[in-house]
Amino acid sequence: MLVETEKLEFKEIATNEIYKEIIAFANTDGGRLLIGINDRGELTPLVNVDDVYTRVTNGIRDTIAPDVTMFTTYQLEENHTIQIDVAEGQNKPYYLKAKGLKPSGVYVRQGTSSVQASFEQIRQLIKESDGDTFESLRSLNQDLSFEQCERIFKKHELAFDQEKFNILGIKNHNSGLYTNLGLLFADQCQHTIKIAVFDDVENTIFKDRQEFFGSLLQQVEDAFKYIQLNNKTRSVIDDLVRKDYWDYPKEALREALINAVMHRDYSYSGSIIVNINRAFIEFISIGGLLPGMSREDILLGVSQLRNQKLTEVFLRLNIIEAYGTGIKRIFNLYKGSKQLPQIDVGPNSFRIRIPNRNEMV
Repeated sequence: MLVETEKLEFKEIATNEIYKEIIAFANTDGGRLLIGINDRGELTPLVNVDDVYTRVTNGIRDTIAPDVTMFTTYQLEENHTIQIDVAEGQNKPYYLKAKGLKPSGVYVRQGTSSVQASFEQIRQLIKESDGDTFESLRSLNQDLSFEQCERIFKKHELAFDQEKFNILGIKNHNSGLYTNLGLLFADQCQHTIKIAVFDDVENTIFKDRQEFFGSLLQQVEDAFKYIQLNNKTRSVIDDLVRKDYWDYPKEALREALINAVMHRDYSYSGSIIVNINRAFIEFISIGGLLPGMSREDILLGVSQLRNQKLTEVFLRLNIIEAYGTGIKRIFNLYKGSKQLPQIDVGPNSFRIRIPNRNEMV
């Protein structure tokens, strides 16, 4: 008598449960599903077996993502049972389209059972299929929109459509699914920029605070506008000429913000932090320097990219001019000043503090 094993599953009738079994086999080491045999291994011939066969094969195609049909073979047996052989898939994790890339939609084989995968198992399956580069990994959220990103591309007179998604890296060209880079540019981006204005140089007394959401490109635009609102001017009258001096060079603020966005480690869920007070403004991003890099290397203009594809999009939009020039440009803007910008690097953080030029007077 047949018995269920890690690679053999029985179903007496064809219900929606069979899709979970197919997913579990494809996400693990493959297996065989026999429909028309009960849990005890006894034959229970299917009624209208041809109709069941058609419904099952169509259901596997329409219910499971990515497409798993290339890893499944079907056989209609003379005893009115259906045999489905599932090979281990190459585009893991497979999941129920209606549930998405979350535990309720992703299944793996565990002994003789098909069980929901944990978030950690889902992440590991993605890494096995896509590699270990955060930008290229499939996004856990596939329900994405790009209204803000499209508007910004249009403003820069660049096309932003489905044809560009594979080129930019917003979609995986093999699976057709959105990547983490796509999530960063989507309206649903989970990372934010937080800006706080303080009434003291110790950053303990709040005057105002803002948090910016949405597409990373939209966040950059909105955050920079808000920072500029807090960039005051000092006026000096020289004879009949009035001269205005910004607290901070606008280009320095722009470069520091862009640097924080481009080089942060997006595998962490925290926000970019910008603190403003009367003495300085500081930009703090998650993720220290990449291995082999030092603070001195940064000051020399050496750059090692953490987010290659993100940086390439910033280049396309002319938001940056070249790799590794931002920090040097900030220091050049303060050449000859009483105080220079200050860089601090921690194991998992990077901070650049820019002094208020009008406070030095």
